[in-house]
Amino acid sequence: MADQLGCTMKSHGMILAKLHMYDWIILLLLAVIDGLLNIIEPFHRFVGKDMMTDLRYPLKGNTVPFWAVPVIGIILPWSIFVGIYIKKKNFYDLHHGILGILYSVLITAVITDAIKDGVGRPRPDFFWRCFPDGNGVYDNITTGVICHGDKSVIKEGHKSFPSGHTSWSFAGLGFLAWYLAGKITAFDRKGHVAKLCIVFLPLLTASLVAVSRVDDYWHHWQDVFTGALLGLTVASFCYLQFFPYPYDADAFWPHAYTEERNSINANSVRPTEIETVNIPAHGGITLRDTLNDEESGRRLLTGASLSIFSVCSLL
Repeated sequence: MADQLGCTMKSHGMILAKLHMYDWIILLLLAVIDGLLNIIEPFHRFVGKDMMTDLRYPLKGNTVPFWAVPVIGIILPWSIFVGIYIKKKNFYDLHHGILGILYSVLITAVITDAIKDGVGRPRPDFFWRCFPDGNGVYDNITTGVICHGDKSVIKEGHKSFPSGHTSWSFAGLGFLAWYLAGKITAFDRKGHVAKLCIVFLPLLTASLVAVSRVDDYWHHWQDVFTGALLGLTVASFCYLQFFPYPYDADAFWPHAYTEERNSINANSVRPTEIETVNIPAHGGITLRDTLNDEESGRRLLTGASLSIFSVCSLL
């Protein structure tokens, strides 16, 4: 049906861009807000000497680097969206898929970084961020830490809760899981459980990213659990804003495409035309209608009854 409607980038690109202009503007605003949240200084929660027992894990690098998160959570799903567009030529699906996943990731990013800055929870490796030489210095009265490490490293050490890697991954790959469930009709009640393996694959990938954050001692388990829950929740809302539930009869395409298709199909139905009924005594009565078959049938029956009544009255 996509080919019949001609929903290509050439025919519908500018139409959808103008229709969703404010959505794209708000998207850019979210990106700016998230950038500012990464610049400002987070809350420096009190860290005492006795608390360092749980914060002395070694300072390691990232198994999954920062640059890989948008590749996994955004670029990878985009490649699938583009592949389906090339095959099906439905620009509604491509546009809404890209816009939806960007909203999912950026809304999640803003919420995640806002909470990070507000909570200021120290990371498991905070001791080595605060005291890179291993010599702890504490206040004599409060026993609070007096850090002498690199300021940027210490700043990052106060951003443990929730996990940004995890929330981003689940926001992007969670959206992809919803998308694939709709495309392969995973919940069509035909019992093809193997389809669920395809749906769970993006979620498994996001889970492995989350596990790596605990293994690298950059996050506590509560950080990644909350990040996963946050990202998956936002992904669900964003997907359902553009697409039906995967078990819906029209789950394959976004809401906007289905509405246009139904509108075109409704307008393409030819009106029913009723032939002229001539009655000799009255010179002819013309009945024409543009209703559907059922309604026009009722009108014809009513008109014929009136005509017979008129003829009988003349007799």
